[in-house]
Amino acid sequence: MSGRAPGSLMEIYRSKFRSEIAVQFAYRGALAIWLLGLLLEPVIYLVVWTTVAASQGGAVGGFTAGEFAAYFAILMVVNQLTFTWHFHEMEWRIRQGFFSPLLLRPVHPVHNDIAENLTFKLLTFTAVVPAAIVLLVAFRASLQPSLVDVLAFIPALALAMVLRFLVEWTLALAAFWLTKVSAINQAYYVLMLFLSGQVAPLALLPPIVQTLASLLPFRWMVAFPVETLQGRLSPSEILTGIGAQIVWIMLAWGLLQVGWRAGVKRYSAVGA
Repeated sequence: MSGRAPGSLMEIYRSKFRSEIAVQFAYRGALAIWLLGLLLEPVIYLVVWTTVAASQGGAVGGFTAGEFAAYFAILMVVNQLTFTWHFHEMEWRIRQGFFSPLLLRPVHPVHNDIAENLTFKLLTFTAVVPAAIVLLVAFRASLQPSLVDVLAFIPALALAMVLRFLVEWTLALAAFWLTKVSAINQAYYVLMLFLSGQVAPLALLPPIVQTLASLLPFRWMVAFPVETLQGRLSPSEILTGIGAQIVWIMLAWGLLQVGWRAGVKRYSAVGA
C-alpha cells in the first residue's frame, strides 16, 4: 500500500509510536475504561460457565471448571492482542473530512491505524497479562500445553492479529458508500462475539454454528489461537487452521486493496 522504502517506513512508525504513547497517556481515563472493558468481559463469561459446570457436576460439554478458566484466561490475552476499534470510527472520520489531510500524507492511512493499534496493545498488555495470570491461579485453571502447542500458538496468534485487523479495516470502508454504518458494525460485533468463541468455546455451540464459524474468518481471529495453546487441537488441525488464516488474510488483503481504491475515488468525487 505504500511505495516508500522499508527504512523510511520504519522511521515513520517510530515517530508515530512516540507520539501515540504521549496521546495515550494524555487520555489515561479513556485508556483505563477501554482496558476495564477488555478485562471484565471474559471474566463475566468465565464466572457464568464455571457456575454452569459446577451445577452440572463439574463439567459441561467436555469442559471442566479448570478448563474454562484456562480458556477464558488465554482468551483475555488473545482478544486484547487482536482487538481493533477503527471500524467504529471510520464513519466519523469520513463524514467530518478527517481523511482529507490523511490522504495528503506520503504513506497510506492504514499505517497510522496500525501504529495506533499496536501502541494501545503495548500499553494495555502490561495489565492484561497479570490479570490473566490471576485468573489462572484464582480459578485453578487446568492448562498443560505441549511444546508443539506453545510453538504453534505464536504464528497462530500473529496471523490472527493480522487477519482481524485486515477484516475490520476492510469492513470500515463501507463508510465510503453509506452515511450510517452503525447497524453493520453492530451486526458484525454480535457475530464476532458468538462465532469467534468469545461468549463460549465453539465446541459448546451447535454443529451448524461451529461449521459457520470455521467457514467464515471469525474462528481464525480469536478461538483458534486459544484452542491451540490450550492443547485441544491435533497437529493436523493446527496446520489446517494456519492455512485457513493465510487464505483469509490473502482474501481480506485483496478486498482491502479493491475497496480502498474505489472508496477513495468516491470520497474525492463528492468533494470531501
